[in-house]
Amino acid sequence: MMNRLSGTGVALVTPFTRSLEIDFEALGRLMDYTQSNGVDYYVVMGTTGETATLSPAEKAAVLNFVRENNRANLPIVYGLGGNNTAALLSELKNTELSGIDALLSVSPYYNKPSQRGIVAHYEQLANEAPIPVILYNVPGRTASNVTAASTLILAHHPNIIGIKEAAGDMDQVMRIARDKPEDFLLISGDDLLTLPMMSVGGTGVISVLANAIPNTFQRMMTEFRAGNVQGAALTSYEMLDLNPLMYEESNPVGVKFVLSELGICEPHVRLPLFEASESLKARIREILHKM
Repeated sequence: MMNRLSGTGVALVTPFTRSLEIDFEALGRLMDYTQSNGVDYYVVMGTTGETATLSPAEKAAVLNFVRENNRANLPIVYGLGGNNTAALLSELKNTELSGIDALLSVSPYYNKPSQRGIVAHYEQLANEAPIPVILYNVPGRTASNVTAASTLILAHHPNIIGIKEAAGDMDQVMRIARDKPEDFLLISGDDLLTLPMMSVGGTGVISVLANAIPNTFQRMMTEFRAGNVQGAALTSYEMLDLNPLMYEESNPVGVKFVLSELGICEPHVRLPLFEASESLKARIREILHKM
């Protein structure tokens, strides 16, 4: 499993038509584009996929489409999380997971559980899940941090295989890297921290920008694995100006506009998100022109 889910995972956007229906034709184009430009696996229904505004039927339809149109037979990770443990376990039982390699499950958000509560939540999920679980720590969205100590406790659960770490705290990353089991996946949840995390034992990234510039990640991974750390760093710098604009008006507003400029999908998002402002569009266009 470690080899199948190392490298670049792309957190797929969910393309919408002007009337805000799912644009499956555009999703197919996105899958082909990212796969042909070097991503290693698909992540379906992450934050970037606007999962918060999709119905259960729509989530199932997107997952089925990715399964059925996975021409390169890439591994698939499915996002399934929540802040009500009992409801999450019920959703788990009602989700068809055949052909899915792992679950990506965000730490409980909004109700701000203690570390004991977070650990118990994940243990219950992992005990019930028929496939492996990847933890997802993103304090900027959940309002609580999964500490290194909690991650290391969970890393020894036989059905928890890794963490997408997006706290932006390299001290925390290094503590996990130092003490984790050898086969536990340490995955960057921040595109710009991918290379620093890999330098201390990280296995790759689950990326927003890989929707739009997957070849940049492919080059960075290839250079790093070949021992060309300076070349990998120079490649990572190519993202430096574009990356913050992806989050300025919330993800995936920025990356959907980039994809629209590339002719892959329309920039439409569902409320409460709102399409990129003219100012943001102009700055993104300027950076794309330079790239």
